[in-house]
Amino acid sequence: MVMDINEIREYLPHRYPFLLVDRVVELELGESIVARKNVSINEPFFNGHFPHHPIMPGVLIIEALAQAAGILGFKTVNKLPRDGYVYYYVGSDNVRLKRPVMPGDQLRLEARVIFAKRSIWKFACRATVDNELVCEADIICAERKVA
Repeated sequence: MVMDINEIREYLPHRYPFLLVDRVVELELGESIVARKNVSINEPFFNGHFPHHPIMPGVLIIEALAQAAGILGFKTVNKLPRDGYVYYYVGSDNVRLKRPVMPGDQLRLEARVIFAKRSIWKFACRATVDNELVCEADIICAERKVA
């Protein structure tokens, strides 16, 4: 299952400059997702991180992984933000950042469901660039109904 940016925007409440998933290239409901983030020098965080050696902040790589995981969760349970649902990033375990991500890189974002109980989801996540590991983490999200 492939999702373009228009469909992604239906499943994530994030918007520029905080929407960090550009395309979904694989999705198996209840199992896994593979998404992409194209990293451009036009990203607003590069103005200050770092102007003479721009690298994508590690926390934003983790956020991109969490957003990909959120899409998987939303699609699996067939719920949408417009219906009043949100996935909150509530924690992470075993986080390792392996190498910098720079303008021109394309992040491959992978998330696999470890477990889903009631409204808590745990995902095993990996980000790579050109098949080289950039980040790995177990990410925990909570599905909530908001007013």
